[in-house]
Formats: sequence, structure tokens, C-alpha cells
Amino acid sequence: MRVLIVKLSSLGDVIQTLPVLHDLAARFPGVQMDWVVEEAFADLLRLVPGIGRVLPCAQRRWRKTPFSSQTRAQWRQFWQDLRAQPYDVVIDFQGLIKSARVARGARLSTQGFSVTYGNRSELCAYEWPVRWMLDRTVPMERRLHAVARYRLLAARALGYETDPLLQQAPVYPLVSDPSARQPAVFLAHGTTRLDNEWPAQAWLTLGQRCIASGLQVWIPQANDREQAFAEQLQRGLGAQAHLLPRTGLATLLPMMASCCGVVSVDSGLGHLAVALDLPVVQIFSQPRAWRAGPVGQAHQCAVGGEHVPGVPEVWEAWQRCLAHQPGQPSTEQTEQADQADQAASSHLPDSSAGPNL
Repeated sequence: MRVLIVKLSSLGDVIQTLPVLHDLAARFPGVQMDWVVEEAFADLLRLVPGIGRVLPCAQRRWRKTPFSSQTRAQWRQFWQDLRAQPYDVVIDFQGLIKSARVARGARLSTQGFSVTYGNRSELCAYEWPVRWMLDRTVPMERRLHAVARYRLLAARALGYETDPLLQQAPVYPLVSDPSARQPAVFLAHGTTRLDNEWPAQAWLTLGQRCIASGLQVWIPQANDREQAFAEQLQRGLGAQAHLLPRTGLATLLPMMASCCGVVSVDSGLGHLAVALDLPVVQIFSQPRAWRAGPVGQAHQCAVGGEHVPGVPEVWEAWQRCLAHQPGQPSTEQTEQADQADQAASSHLPDSSAGPNL
């Protein structure tokens, strides 16, 4: 069986669709899976085991110059590549007109079909005309986690909804080597949504606590705005804080995989850390943690949601995630370490008393 996954964006949503690869491979041994994705995320997907062809689609860029000869030529090449291989099932995991259009354009095998969602779920993007654009639609619950929504769409489309596989925690095909991890915490502060941001002063105080506990601080940046913030944060934290170079996702992935854990806002990098099975604390400044936060692992958690969490809450969650990661010391040793961390942090200012950036 050959399956085409259509999930164009965003980064976090693309990553949260990855467990479908494991489900399909476990349920249908030998299944071949291709993926259509926005060009910005194509290099990352090329690193994912189990994906055959990665088909980059540059709709965001093409919309800026729709009538240029270059755009028209690239559209023609994309449709040619898309139709080069027939598929037994094409699944639109996005549920938008732009993604349904791509799914509709794929070539189907004799008994093949295309499928998408039959209705909207809470806090999930959906455009109702897709119901009539593809061959089949699948009804979904009104309120469920994003990862569960993706897994259920595939399961209901292909008839394995009752398989015990779906009762298991999601399995991501990305892995990191715990023995290669360095004593560094990755502070993923950047987000495309201003209402997802965490206060600068809070990041500074959290970074101070991490450094006091013996960790380096790694600070990524993906654009000019993030770079300006990261440089301020690095100056405030000093020599144990390192500004990471601006780079593509395929290069950033091994950097993240080599750290001991990640503290992130609700962003694509936070979801990437979850997929790498790192200790992760995701900070939510709006009530959507139930829909997008980590699930199924004691060393990964969400904080906030109904409120913007303060540094003490995030720090306590970070210590808890570190203590629960696989291969950690006994409970007695962990409690002793927690006491030492609390003693060290008691000498540091809280988020309202730290130095200004």
C-alpha cells in the first residue's frame, strides 16, 4: 500500500502528525509513505525514517508572485512530481482548501481514494468546502488533542480505529542518543504568535537558575527579532549562555538532540523537542495546552494555559521532568538533588526582582 500524507504547515502541526508514520507502519507492514509539505520544512522531513518521497510545496512563496514565469514553471513541476506516482490513499491532515486542493490533484490507483475531516474540532483549523473536494470525509470529535486527531483520521480512513495500537502513547520516528547529551538546556523562546510569548524577565531568571544548577544555556534564533531578544538574553546571562547560529531545521535538529532538555513556549521547536524524546517543559500563555501539550511521557509536561506561569512553576516542572527521564537515579537520589537545587535557587531573584535585560 502506498499512502500520501498532505500536511503542509505549520512546523508544530507537521511534527505532531509524525506519530501517524509509526501507526501506519505497525498496522500495514511494508507500507510506503510520501509527504507533501511546505518547502521550509522539507529538509527536516527528509531526516525522518519511514518517509519515501518528500514533495516540497511553496504555496506561501508562490502566492506572492502568482503570475511570474518562475512561479508558473514551479507550479507545473510540482504537479508533475505529485502525479508521478499513484496512491492507494491520500490523506489531507490539514483540512483547508489549500491542502485539499493538493490532495485532490494527486493521482490515485484504481481503488484509491482521498480523505479529510468531516467537521471542525475545537481550536483546529478547518474550512468546510473541503467536504466536497475529496472522495471521503471522516467525522471527528469536537474536542480532542491534535495528535489524537491526526492518528484517528488515519485510523478511521483505513479501518483500524479499534486497534489496541491507538491506546498506546504516540511514537515519534525521531530519536536522540541520551549518552551523547551535554549539560545544556535549550531555551526555545521564539514564536510567531505574540500571545504565546513568555516575559523576557522570566526567561532571564529561569536561565540564571539553570546556570546555577550547573547547566549551560543555549539560545536559538530564527529571524532578526528573535536574534535581538536572544542577544539581550545572552548578555544578561553571561559566559554560560551561548547564542546558536541561525540555521535550517535539519541542522538545528542534532543541536537540540544533544542537549539535556528543552524549555519552550508553545512553538514548533517545543514540539520538535517532544518528538526527540527529550525532557521538555512547554509554557502555554493561553488555554490550549489540552490541545497541543506533550502527552504520554512523565519527562514531558505543559505548564500554564489558563494563566501565564511564573518562574517558580516552570522551574518546578523542569526539575520534575529531569527527574522522570529514563535512566535517572533512584527516588532517594533525586530527592537529594531536588533539595540541593532548591537551596541554590533560594539565593536567586524571582522574575520580578532580577536584573533588567
